[in-house]
Amino acid sequence: MRNLVELDSFRSLEWQANILARTGLQAGPPETGGCFIMPSPYGAELRCIAAIGDGWDHVSVTTDELRCPRWGEMDYVKRLFFLDEETAFQLHVPRAEHISHHPYCLHIWRPHGIEIPRPPMWMVA
Repeated sequence: MRNLVELDSFRSLEWQANILARTGLQAGPPETGGCFIMPSPYGAELRCIAAIGDGWDHVSVTTDELRCPRWGEMDYVKRLFFLDEETAFQLHVPRAEHISHHPYCLHIWRPHGIEIPRPPMWMVA
């Protein structure tokens, strides 16, 4: 994942303070986490919470509209937060392990220290 200071033009300290006050969580250093608000390529507002830690890079993504982010929005977020050479993924866990704090939130993940297996290129195209 990028050093998140590179995305400071999108950083929202006000929204972050609100989330921290509500959850009781502690903020880490700005290069490894934060809350970001940016325009979507489709005109909506994207709200992203990003964190680097515990062996993972993670970005949660919502919009200001009552819908899940679109594929193009998730791709846009992936390109902003992750390096071009990094593979990241959306994860679909077993139903029993699914936790939802927001009905329209999607996530992008990347583990540290391991290569994410990928299908052959011809299957992805």
